[in-house]
Amino acid sequence: MAFERDVVVIGASAGGVEALCQTVRSLSDEFPAAVLVVMHLSPGATTALPQILTRAGPLRAVQATHAAPLTRGVIHVAPPDHHLLIDGGALMLSHGPTENGHRPAINATFRSAAVAAGPRAIGVILSGALHDGAAGLGAVVERGGLAMVQDPADALYPGMPESALACVSTEHVYPADVLGKVLDHVVRTAASTRPVEPPSPALLLEDRIARDGVRVSPAATSAPTGNARPPPKRCAGSCCPSPPRPRHTRERRRRPTAGTAVPARVAVGVPEHTEDRHRAGREHDRAHDIAPAASARAAGRCLHRRRDFPGPGVQPVLDRGRGRPGRARAARPIPPRVRRVACGA
Repeated sequence: MAFERDVVVIGASAGGVEALCQTVRSLSDEFPAAVLVVMHLSPGATTALPQILTRAGPLRAVQATHAAPLTRGVIHVAPPDHHLLIDGGALMLSHGPTENGHRPAINATFRSAAVAAGPRAIGVILSGALHDGAAGLGAVVERGGLAMVQDPADALYPGMPESALACVSTEHVYPADVLGKVLDHVVRTAASTRPVEPPSPALLLEDRIARDGVRVSPAATSAPTGNARPPPKRCAGSCCPSPPRPRHTRERRRRPTAGTAVPARVAVGVPEHTEDRHRAGREHDRAHDIAPAASARAAGRCLHRRRDFPGPGVQPVLDRGRGRPGRARAARPIPPRVRRVACGA
């Protein structure tokens, strides 16, 4: 069974920008495979890696977007704080758990390519520290894919290449400038292999965890497409803002008609109608045995001015200039000739 390797996934970390530029510089402008690049980035950072790779080589590099088609001859760069995965023939951005302390993680992308592309995938490990990408490269090889590693002696940080070589055995170990030429030759050569077993349950479980429940539209194709422009789609991931929350409106009570029961008040606050305020004032008068002439101010019936009214005999003073309550003072007696006007009437 002959086939073409048309999905290339490249992982890099510290010292990887220079290695990436040397690798893509050796690719031809008619590169017949889709390229996915994952580099460790801080969650809140902005990256200029697509512009750097576009200037470095003949291929166009873009920042990957959710549900965009997997396009041959284009370099898809993982955005910060999102795993770059493959769902059929489309890209998928996920906000799944971090791996090795990183999101995007190289292992997540390599495992996704192993599940989606199988023997059509090529995994490439470039300069970086620690061991992210080694387990993912092993999944690519397990599914019949090809592994390529930058020579640790050529890498600025040999940790990731050495960890990858300790996990998988491959004969494709080259410096970064040679690795691009070999990669361009490999994707143009038809490969033959024996039938590959389905993905293991452990591999499927790890891939499902990285997806974090995100799905791509069923219209996604099952293989990398040509240089077609992706249709605009709304992102289904966590990068889209959530819909606005409805405002909490206060339902106004209507005055009951004759013969209907008056519903009990549940909310504690300012009475909404004048009649309710009068009733509250009269109840307060009876409870504290306050003369009706002094109840308008001293008994606490100006509830619309301040909810925490101090009580009888004390009146709050508002500082009109600064807009904040001042010190409380004793209430002045109301002259008997002043006509009493209910608050809010």
